[in-house]
Amino acid sequence: MPSGALIVAVFKFVLLLFSLCVHECAHAWMASRLGDQTAREMGRVSLNPMDHIDPIGTLLFPALMIFGPLFGFTLFGGMLIGWAKPTPVITRNFRRIVRDDNLTTLAGPVSNLLIVFVAFAVLTVILLVVPGGSQYVYYAFSGSLLIGVSSGVQTLVLLAKWAIIINLSLFFFNLLPIPPLDGSHLLRNALPYNAVQTYDRIPIWVSYLLMMILGPIILGFFLGPSVGLIYLALDHIHN
Repeated sequence: MPSGALIVAVFKFVLLLFSLCVHECAHAWMASRLGDQTAREMGRVSLNPMDHIDPIGTLLFPALMIFGPLFGFTLFGGMLIGWAKPTPVITRNFRRIVRDDNLTTLAGPVSNLLIVFVAFAVLTVILLVVPGGSQYVYYAFSGSLLIGVSSGVQTLVLLAKWAIIINLSLFFFNLLPIPPLDGSHLLRNALPYNAVQTYDRIPIWVSYLLMMILGPIILGFFLGPSVGLIYLALDHIHN
């Protein structure tokens, strides 16, 4: 196993864990701001992974997705997603239930976009300030490593690149209208009462099956073009 591939896999795993913590912390923080202190009182307004870890969604599945390909296990088609413990929200504590529940729901995906913007800003600074910065960025996005150069800058570029890919993946994946993903809360709040009753009866095994089938398709459709646009924007800034 190439040591470089293992190092990149560790980067991905740590970034995914951090991004999931930010996502759930954002849900909890927004709920607290809007009047529901349930998650705050449970210590969920926190970036400590121990407050958010789900053994399956935060550890097992991400490990299989990220480290599995190093050993020939490619069942998940290269997806880089996962989930943490759901943030507890009691909607009756909100002043305007539907609006505030939607805002609390959207806080998670929006936090992932904020990480994307921060990573993009880091790459922009490297392009404009670091000598040869464009070479670091080009090689990172082409999936290669530069030999005999500053490991610190190259590590930062790789972290920024994978922060972009992982958080865009989480953003698109979580907006799928499949229970219990964030998109399902938004859809549920928009459905009439009778439709909500039917929607709530979707078995969890159906949800997981849909996520495994639709997840790679949706990510393949949106992720590639989005990352491509970000690289084009960086190239435009450089030139």
